[in-house]
Amino acid sequence: IGSDSALTGFISKTFSSDGKDISNININDLKSTGHSIAALFPVEGVSTQEDAIAVIISTGIPEYGQELAVSFDDPVSSLNSLAGFYQTIKQDIKKNNPDVWQRYVNLATKPVGISCEFCCGLNAVAVKTDGELMCGCKHNPAMHALTLWLMKNTDYSDAEIVKEALKWKALWYPKDMVKLTLQVGGGDTSSLDELPGMVGGC
Repeated sequence: IGSDSALTGFISKTFSSDGKDISNININDLKSTGHSIAALFPVEGVSTQEDAIAVIISTGIPEYGQELAVSFDDPVSSLNSLAGFYQTIKQDIKKNNPDVWQRYVNLATKPVGISCEFCCGLNAVAVKTDGELMCGCKHNPAMHALTLWLMKNTDYSDAEIVKEALKWKALWYPKDMVKLTLQVGGGDTSSLDELPGMVGGC
Protein backbone atom coordinates (compact mmCIF):
# COMPACT_ATOMS: atom_id res chain seq x y z
CA ILE A 1 0.00 0.00 0.00
CA GLY A 2 1.45 3.35 -0.96
CA SER A 3 -0.02 6.83 -1.20
CA ASP A 4 -3.08 5.43 -2.98
CA SER A 5 -4.03 3.37 0.07
CA ALA A 6 -7.36 1.60 -0.22
CA LEU A 7 -7.85 2.33 3.45
CA THR A 8 -8.04 6.07 2.91
CA GLY A 9 -11.51 5.86 1.42
CA PHE A 10 -12.86 4.42 4.65
CA ILE A 11 -11.77 7.34 6.85
CA SER A 12 -14.74 9.08 8.43
CA LYS A 13 -14.85 12.35 10.34
CA THR A 14 -16.68 10.78 13.27
CA PHE A 15 -13.54 9.59 15.00
CA SER A 16 -10.03 10.96 15.43
CA SER A 17 -7.08 8.99 16.72
CA ASP A 18 -5.94 12.08 18.63
CA GLY A 19 -9.29 12.72 20.29
CA LYS A 20 -8.44 11.14 23.65
CA ASP A 21 -6.61 12.46 26.70
CA ILE A 22 -3.83 10.01 27.51
CA SER A 23 -1.90 12.18 29.96
CA ASN A 24 -2.79 9.97 32.92
CA ILE A 25 -2.16 6.60 31.28
CA ASN A 26 0.06 4.30 33.33
CA ILE A 27 2.09 2.21 30.89
CA ASN A 28 2.54 -0.45 33.57
CA ASP A 29 -1.20 -1.18 33.39
CA LEU A 30 -1.02 -2.18 29.71
CA LYS A 31 -0.61 -5.92 29.22
CA SER A 32 -1.20 -6.41 25.50
CA THR A 33 -1.55 -4.60 22.19
CA GLY A 34 -5.32 -4.68 22.67
CA HIS A 35 -5.01 -3.05 26.09
CA SER A 36 -2.83 -0.34 24.56
CA ILE A 37 -5.32 0.37 21.78
CA ALA A 38 -8.16 0.59 24.30
CA ALA A 39 -6.19 2.93 26.56
CA LEU A 40 -4.63 5.19 23.93
CA PHE A 41 -7.26 5.48 21.19
CA PRO A 42 -10.91 6.64 21.35
CA VAL A 43 -12.46 3.23 20.76
CA GLU A 44 -15.68 3.96 22.62
CA GLY A 45 -18.56 3.71 20.17
CA VAL A 46 -16.57 1.86 17.51
CA SER A 47 -19.04 -0.54 15.90
CA THR A 48 -18.07 -0.94 12.26
CA GLN A 49 -14.95 -1.56 10.23
CA GLU A 50 -15.13 2.02 8.98
CA ASP A 51 -15.19 3.30 12.56
CA ALA A 52 -12.18 1.19 13.49
CA ILE A 53 -10.22 2.33 10.44
CA ALA A 54 -10.97 5.96 11.27
CA VAL A 55 -9.64 5.45 14.80
CA ILE A 56 -6.51 3.38 14.15
CA ILE A 57 -5.40 4.26 10.58
CA SER A 58 -3.61 7.62 10.36
CA THR A 59 -3.18 9.82 7.29
CA GLY A 60 -1.03 12.81 6.46
CA ILE A 61 2.39 13.72 7.81
CA PRO A 62 3.11 13.45 11.55
CA GLU A 63 4.80 16.37 13.26
CA TYR A 64 8.11 14.52 13.11
CA GLY A 65 7.54 13.48 9.49
CA GLN A 66 9.90 15.88 7.76
CA GLU A 67 12.80 15.10 10.07
CA LEU A 68 12.39 11.36 9.63
CA ALA A 69 11.26 11.50 5.98
CA VAL A 70 8.06 9.60 6.75
CA SER A 71 4.39 9.99 5.90
CA PHE A 72 1.37 7.98 7.00
CA ASP A 73 0.25 8.18 3.37
CA ASP A 74 3.28 6.19 2.21
CA PRO A 75 3.74 3.36 4.70
CA VAL A 76 6.13 1.30 2.58
CA SER A 77 8.68 4.06 1.97
CA SER A 78 8.33 5.12 5.59
CA LEU A 79 8.96 1.55 6.72
CA ASN A 80 12.15 1.41 4.68
CA SER A 81 13.28 4.81 5.96
CA LEU A 82 12.71 3.98 9.62
CA ALA A 83 14.18 0.48 9.44
CA GLY A 84 17.21 1.85 7.60
CA PHE A 85 18.41 4.03 10.43
CA TYR A 86 17.68 1.71 13.36
CA GLN A 87 21.30 0.59 13.85
CA THR A 88 22.60 4.15 13.67
CA ILE A 89 20.25 5.60 16.27
CA LYS A 90 20.52 2.53 18.48
CA GLN A 91 24.33 2.74 18.64
CA ASP A 92 24.25 6.51 19.11
CA ILE A 93 21.87 6.35 22.06
CA LYS A 94 23.56 3.36 23.70
CA LYS A 95 26.89 5.19 23.57
CA ASN A 96 25.91 8.81 24.17
CA ASN A 97 22.55 8.77 25.98
CA PRO A 98 22.55 5.95 28.54
CA ASP A 99 19.54 7.39 30.37
CA VAL A 100 17.51 7.39 27.16
CA TRP A 101 18.67 3.86 26.39
CA GLN A 102 17.52 2.65 29.79
CA ARG A 103 14.18 4.38 29.35
CA TYR A 104 13.85 2.67 25.97
CA VAL A 105 14.64 -0.78 27.39
CA ASN A 106 12.15 -0.25 30.20
CA LEU A 107 9.39 0.59 27.72
CA ALA A 108 10.26 -1.77 24.87
CA THR A 109 10.32 -4.83 27.16
CA LYS A 110 6.78 -4.14 28.38
CA PRO A 111 3.91 -5.92 26.54
CA VAL A 112 2.52 -2.66 25.11
CA GLY A 113 2.66 -3.69 21.45
CA ILE A 114 5.90 -2.24 20.06
CA SER A 115 6.47 -5.42 18.08
CA CYS A 116 6.03 -7.32 14.83
CA GLU A 117 3.62 -9.77 16.46
CA PHE A 118 1.37 -10.27 13.44
CA CYS A 119 4.06 -11.63 11.13
CA CYS A 120 6.70 -13.07 13.43
CA GLY A 121 4.82 -14.57 16.36
CA LEU A 122 6.54 -12.58 19.09
CA ASN A 123 3.36 -11.25 20.68
CA ALA A 124 3.50 -7.73 22.17
CA VAL A 125 7.23 -7.70 23.00
CA ALA A 126 9.96 -8.06 20.37
CA VAL A 127 13.15 -7.14 22.25
CA LYS A 128 15.26 -8.98 24.78
CA THR A 129 15.87 -7.61 28.27
CA ASP A 130 19.12 -6.05 27.06
CA GLY A 131 17.31 -4.12 24.31
CA GLU A 132 18.45 -6.33 21.43
CA LEU A 133 15.80 -7.12 18.81
CA MET A 134 14.31 -10.62 18.79
CA CYS A 135 13.39 -10.35 15.11
CA GLY A 136 15.06 -8.65 12.18
CA CYS A 137 12.06 -8.16 9.90
CA LYS A 138 11.79 -4.56 8.70
CA HIS A 139 8.70 -3.81 10.78
CA ASN A 140 10.45 -4.49 14.08
CA PRO A 141 13.53 -2.23 13.68
CA ALA A 142 11.29 0.42 12.11
CA MET A 143 9.03 0.62 15.18
CA HIS A 144 12.01 0.59 17.51
CA ALA A 145 13.90 3.22 15.52
CA LEU A 146 10.85 5.46 15.83
CA THR A 147 10.64 4.77 19.57
CA LEU A 148 14.31 5.58 20.11
CA TRP A 149 14.18 8.72 17.99
CA LEU A 150 11.10 10.07 19.75
CA MET A 151 12.68 9.44 23.14
CA LYS A 152 15.83 11.28 22.16
CA ASN A 153 14.34 14.18 20.24
CA THR A 154 10.92 14.96 21.74
CA ASP A 155 9.27 15.43 25.10
CA TYR A 156 6.69 12.72 24.33
CA SER A 157 5.59 10.63 27.28
CA ASP A 158 5.91 6.86 27.11
CA ALA A 159 2.18 6.66 26.41
CA GLU A 160 2.49 9.10 23.50
CA ILE A 161 5.41 7.12 22.08
CA VAL A 162 3.50 3.84 22.26
CA LYS A 163 0.58 5.51 20.52
CA GLU A 164 2.80 6.67 17.66
CA ALA A 165 4.33 3.20 17.31
CA LEU A 166 0.84 1.68 17.16
CA LYS A 167 -0.22 4.13 14.44
CA TRP A 168 2.57 2.76 12.25
CA LYS A 169 1.85 -0.79 13.28
CA ALA A 170 -1.73 -0.28 12.10
CA LEU A 171 -0.51 0.84 8.68
CA TRP A 172 1.79 -2.15 8.37
CA TYR A 173 -0.69 -4.70 9.77
CA PRO A 174 -4.07 -3.19 8.95
CA LYS A 175 -6.15 -6.35 9.06
CA ASP A 176 -5.11 -7.38 12.56
CA MET A 177 -5.01 -3.89 14.04
CA VAL A 178 -8.44 -2.96 12.67
CA LYS A 179 -9.82 -6.23 14.02
CA LEU A 180 -8.28 -5.57 17.44
CA THR A 181 -9.71 -2.05 17.47
CA LEU A 182 -13.15 -3.43 16.69
CA GLN A 183 -12.82 -6.04 19.41
CA VAL A 184 -11.79 -3.64 22.17
CA GLY A 185 -14.44 -1.16 21.02
CA GLY A 186 -17.14 -3.81 21.19
CA GLY A 187 -17.86 -3.78 17.47
CA ASP A 188 -18.80 -6.59 15.12
CA THR A 189 -15.81 -8.44 13.68
CA SER A 190 -17.86 -11.04 11.82
CA SER A 191 -18.21 -9.05 8.62
CA LEU A 192 -14.77 -7.53 8.09
CA ASP A 193 -14.01 -6.69 4.48
CA GLU A 194 -10.73 -7.96 3.16
CA LEU A 195 -7.84 -5.79 4.35
CA PRO A 196 -4.14 -6.42 3.75
CA GLY A 197 -2.59 -8.66 6.36
CA MET A 198 0.83 -7.05 6.03
CA VAL A 199 2.13 -3.98 4.24
CA GLY A 200 5.80 -3.84 3.33
CA GLY A 201 8.15 -6.78 3.11
CA CYS A 202 9.78 -8.59 5.98
